[in-house]
Amino acid sequence: MSLTEGEKLLITESFTKIAPLSDKVAGVFYKRLFEVAPDTKELFKNTNMTDQGRKMMQTIATAVGAVYTLDAITPEMQALGKRHMAYGVKAEQYDNIGEALIWAMKESLGDEFPADTAAAWKKVYALIADIAKAEHSKKQGG
Repeated sequence: MSLTEGEKLLITESFTKIAPLSDKVAGVFYKRLFEVAPDTKELFKNTNMTDQGRKMMQTIATAVGAVYTLDAITPEMQALGKRHMAYGVKAEQYDNIGEALIWAMKESLGDEFPADTAAAWKKVYALIADIAKAEHSKKQGG
């Protein structure tokens, strides 16, 4: 699965609207994540959530910056998967994370985040999450 040129454009254009709202998007994301996956809240019990939100948005910015060359960030996303695993994130939680992320973007942008844009983000998230989840498979022996 790869992104079309149109999907890449939707992602980069929508991120120009999301970036100025980074703190809001991050806050809405974590609120939603804790609603849909309450078990994830425990992972952040000793975390400064403002800093965490900024780190998350920086990671998203990195992915957006590499949307035309996603293979280039594979090592970084593998490292992210390893860090998440060390923090206790389970492979199956990535679906909740993706759902909460797309929901937060839609909630923050409203009509400026139409269905085709959401679909493009779901696709890029799936590509990146698959790289991170592969680290879980490696640890489990396959």
